[in-house]
Order: sequence, then structure tokens, then C-alpha cells
Amino acid sequence: MRRSITLVAAVGATLALAACGGGDTTTEETAEPAAQETTDAAGAGGTLTVWVDETRQPAVEAAAAAFEEETGATVETVLKNYDDIRPDFNAQVPTGEGPDITVGGHDWLGELTANGVVAPIELGDKASEFETVAIEAFTQDGQVYGLPYAVENIALIRNTALAPEAPATWDEMVAAGQAAGTTYPFLLQMGEEGDPYTMYPLQTSFGAPVFTQNDDGSYAAELALGGEAGNAFAQFLADQGAAGTLDPAITYDIAVEAFAAGESPFIIGGPWMLASFEGLDLAIDPIPSAGGQPAQPFVGVQGFYVNGQSDNALLANDFLVNYLATEEAQLALYEAGDRPPALVAAADIASEDPITAGFREIGAEAVPMPSIPEMGSVWQFWGVTEAAIVSGSQEPVAAWEKMVADIQGALDAA
Repeated sequence: MRRSITLVAAVGATLALAACGGGDTTTEETAEPAAQETTDAAGAGGTLTVWVDETRQPAVEAAAAAFEEETGATVETVLKNYDDIRPDFNAQVPTGEGPDITVGGHDWLGELTANGVVAPIELGDKASEFETVAIEAFTQDGQVYGLPYAVENIALIRNTALAPEAPATWDEMVAAGQAAGTTYPFLLQMGEEGDPYTMYPLQTSFGAPVFTQNDDGSYAAELALGGEAGNAFAQFLADQGAAGTLDPAITYDIAVEAFAAGESPFIIGGPWMLASFEGLDLAIDPIPSAGGQPAQPFVGVQGFYVNGQSDNALLANDFLVNYLATEEAQLALYEAGDRPPALVAAADIASEDPITAGFREIGAEAVPMPSIPEMGSVWQFWGVTEAAIVSGSQEPVAAWEKMVADIQGALDAA
């Protein structure tokens, strides 16, 4: 399914950072001679500590080796369990501990900025070299807080031996799946607790996003999933549950195993599933609309944050912008993690693989998962309500309206 992409060395960026800090600190671009001064200063015994997980460690260390050779600085990578990074970073930075740089997801941004543990970075003209959605995801109050390296999203994964053509609508997908004569017309994980992340493109196709979105792609703390559009989506869930096309009994493991066994022509999922589908001839298609509007999945963007209390903020920015924002580094991270690169030039090369190209095209039209702190009040009500509506245990419109009221109550109480 995947063929290896040869890493291509990139021309080093000439952007230099004159300053970086938290809050209202102003940063400026400098000319190339100043960039040389920055490098020289960095080489005078500077040391960076970077937290990475096992998947990202080799690619970061390769970039660090080039940085050390060219600047004389030292980069120490500390291997961390990914699930431990966010709580440990939040706990250690206020005490003066923690790394200068950490890997992390963009959906951490609201919490990290609220806690004052990350500093904005200055990309300057370099920002235009990244996928737009990747920059939007790390933007808050007009400032960029992360160096993006990978974009991930779900799509419709199609077994071309069972379904030669991509369906344009939800009804076409169901009909094609039924015509294939497989156990399942399509597979969409849900589970008894629901899965609003996977269901989200169906919800957006009804025009019911979770929060309103600002012009720069960031989110306002204003719920948008209620009203007529939300109620129409709730009725759709009930109808699909009654028809047996959506089922809370379908968990992630059941869905992946069934698709790998050829028991369905379609599964809605992400690139993290692909290792389970070796040997299948696959295509990556847009998720069909159920409500008439585009079905927009969430985009998750992975990147690197700078410690808001680091004494080495300038050095950290130099490493991120000039050594991890290169084709070589971003392709190395892609090879390790199978997610399309955030840097456009690297994504163009990675897209020689049609599977990667498919996920990338869909991600370009998707929306960042909200990173605002208010998102934490949504999850506890969202999935369980969807599952209850699908199972038929709750009346759809009443259940959905109660869910919206409960979420708003949690927001008001926060």
C-alpha cells in the first residue's frame, strides 16, 4: 500500500528570530547577517532539552545532529511516554523545570496557554510554507504557538475490490455497501460511549459544528451544534440506528478487524488504521455527506511547543524554524508516523503515495479540532448522547437539546 519516500535535503531557512517570549512580547525578522549572529550566539555553549516520544525521537535527533554541528549548541532529547507529556509539562514548567521544547498536539493549546506554560513562536514568511490548516490549528489570539510537523484526519477508506467507485453521498455509500453483499455495508466505530470525533463529519454535513469559528480559523466559545441543524442531525442518527446502519456495538477493534477481513467495502477512519490493512487495494475518498453540506472531519495537527519560561527561547526558535521546518526533517517525521507533513514542500513529496495524497486532500478541507479550554466541557455529554439516540433509548430531538443545554450549563459554570 505504501511505498517509501526518499528523503530530500532542504535548503536551510534564512529566517532568524530576534526575540521570543510569552504574552505581548514583540518579535521581529532580521536580515541574514543577523541570522548568522544568532547562530554564533547559540553555539556559545547553549543547550536545549527536547521531550519526544518513541516515534518522533530518531527524526528529532537527526535534525538535532545537524543543528549541533552547525551551531555548536547541544540538544538533549528525553524519551517520554506520549500520554505523560502534557500533564508532566503542565506540572514542571511553573516550577522552572521541564524541557525547552516538547512535542504535542494542537488540541493541547488552550490548556497550555491558559496555564502560561508555552510561548508563541515567530515564523514570519515561513508561515506561508505550511498547510493553512496546520497554522490555523496552532493559532490563538493572532499568535502561533507551535511549529507544525504533521496533519492527521479521518476519511473514507475504500476497498476497491469491493467498491470500484467512490460514493458521492451517504445514501450512495449505503447502497453500494449493500450491493457488495458483505456483512456490513460500511463500518463506523461508535461503542457504547459514542465516538463524536468519528461522527463529526456527518454532523458538519448538517451544518451543526460544535463551536463557531473565527476568520483566522480559531474558535469562539459559542456553541453552534444546536438549533434546527443539530436537531436534524439527531433525527438522522435515530433513523440510521433504526435501520441498523449505525450500531453502538461496533467498536474500533471490531470495525478494523472486519474491514481487514473483507467484510465491508468502506470504513471511516484514519491513517493509523493502515497497518492493519496490508494486502488490500485501497483508495482514500471524501466522507460522503449525509446532510447536504460538506462533511468536514476534524484535523489534528502535531507540532512542537516552546516552554514559556525557558531561558533558551531564542535558541529553541532557531532549532524549530531552521531545522525542524525543513523538507528533510518533516519527511523523516512522516516516515516515522505515516501522517502527511505540515510543510507543503514535504507534503508534496509525500503525496507521491496516493494514500497519503488522499488523506492530505481531505485534510485541506477539514477543520482543526477546537483547542479552546471550553472543549473540555463538551466531550462528557456529546458521545453518550449520540450513542443513546442511535440505540433508540432516547428520543432524538429531546436528547440533543438536553445535551446542548447541559454543555452550555457546564460552560457557564466553568
